Amino acid sequence: MVEARQSWAFLGAYALAWAGGSIAYVPFLTILLPSRIAELHDQTDAVWWLSTLAFSGAIMASIANILAGLASDLTRSRRPWVLAGLAVNLFALLQFGRAETPAQFILLIVIWQLSLNMVLAPLAAWAGDCVPDGQKGVLGGLLALAPALGALSSVFVTMAAAGQLGVQLALVAGLVAVFILPVLIFVAPRKVPIDTAPTPVAERRKAIVIPRATAIMWLARFLVQLAESSLFAFLLLFFRSVSEDVSETSVASLFAVVLCMAVPIALLVGRWSDRHGRPILPLAVCAAVSGFGLIAMALSRDLAMVSANYIVFGTATAVFLSLHAAQTLRVLPRSDRRGRDLGFFNLTNTVPSIVMPIFALTLIPALGFPAMMVMLAVLSFIASFLLVLLAKRAASRQQV
Repeated sequence: MVEARQSWAFLGAYALAWAGGSIAYVPFLTILLPSRIAELHDQTDAVWWLSTLAFSGAIMASIANILAGLASDLTRSRRPWVLAGLAVNLFALLQFGRAETPAQFILLIVIWQLSLNMVLAPLAAWAGDCVPDGQKGVLGGLLALAPALGALSSVFVTMAAAGQLGVQLALVAGLVAVFILPVLIFVAPRKVPIDTAPTPVAERRKAIVIPRATAIMWLARFLVQLAESSLFAFLLLFFRSVSEDVSETSVASLFAVVLCMAVPIALLVGRWSDRHGRPILPLAVCAAVSGFGLIAMALSRDLAMVSANYIVFGTATAVFLSLHAAQTLRVLPRSDRRGRDLGFFNLTNTVPSIVMPIFALTLIPALGFPAMMVMLAVLSFIASFLLVLLAKRAASRQQV
């Protein structure tokens, strides 16, 4: 029997909506918010306030994603939550240009993060409701568009309205609406037979014990995300430790190139995994390649080699994260609690931002950047090993 397929129109519109989520936070958190804080405070105070806002935002994002996903589970409806979150998020975003006091910034960042996760959590669960397992590899490949378009949106916004924060915020809001609204209003998903019924009581009791596949997928993503977050935060400083002539523009351009390269690779690998029924193996390979890229970066002594090895690491990691986001939908323990369970998976994105400074402050001052690269490589290799075990177990059972 041929498995029912979701329409390409919906898959494409969904991928653009997911990219809209990235556009909502990438230019804002990396450029616009720091610029606004820098206008109001000197360098020392600006660093302190940005750290405080980042920490507050990470905590709120962690909680809000779980609650928003659970709310969409309980109402058995995703789109109304996405629309409500989108409206509040865009309103909060536009208010940052007027904020001046610390209390205003903290209040806005809490509202902004809460509403952003009202968009992202139900949107993530919606894919599980609509996309069959045989298309999750392609879905993961399409999700690679999100970080690439998020990075490109930062370039567009800063070039189109340099120095005009209000206009830049309005541009971001407009782009987010343009990318997200079509899948909510104009493109309906095709009905395919995917289980969304409430789980029986006996099965709910079993789900209290986290299945091995779910735990491995969570831990593997956490380890790879920890490596990615750590390197992203200190990428400029690492490059300047190799060559003092490295500019912010060159590093940002390299980062954008990596994300754009990851899109076709993720699509090809995702399509391969669908055709061959091997959803986990590509994840294990990508994690291993990330580890080798980090080892090579630690051993490199000139800028050209560091850049080349970063491209290897960055591309493999970007492919891993996009494919993992789709394949995670296979291993969730309860079909009627996808939103809630994906909220717990979202902790793999937020917790590394809290843990990462501990690694950096421990290793970099004492042993330098190469030591941190080696440690991050070990984390990637552990993730790969765990996924290899999961892939073998899946192959023996012919299911994940």
